[in-house]
Amino acid sequence: MSEHGLIAPAVALVIWSLVMLVWLYATRIPAMFRAGLSANNASRAEIQALPSARVADNYNHLMEQPTIFYALCFALQLMNQDSHINVGLAWAYVALRVAHSLVQATVNIIIPRFLIFVTASLVLMALALHAALHIWV
Repeated sequence: MSEHGLIAPAVALVIWSLVMLVWLYATRIPAMFRAGLSANNASRAEIQALPSARVADNYNHLMEQPTIFYALCFALQLMNQDSHINVGLAWAYVALRVAHSLVQATVNIIIPRFLIFVTASLVLMALALHAALHIWV
């Protein structure tokens, strides 16, 4: 799929996480000014009530489960398990996380967001299974 194997989708998800960070600041800072809040005196409840809260929540989510994805990408790459199926699964995971971000940060309809998350989790489990099979079988 790519001469960079599993490294390319890992880097792509890092870049997407940084895009979400920029989106977070681009929405949160103006919202804080409009609400008359200061970073020094705003409560957590006031920050969570801002329109940027969903973007912030999504950015935090990108710092959670994807850490497993990064570890698996590098582990599989180091084991020379950058087959078309693993690279395809990795790109599918990235696409699903981008879709999850867009749903959460915009319309935030729970059922589609949940289904995207579950599908991404299953893809991650498949990558983990491929790594485990290579190690122990």
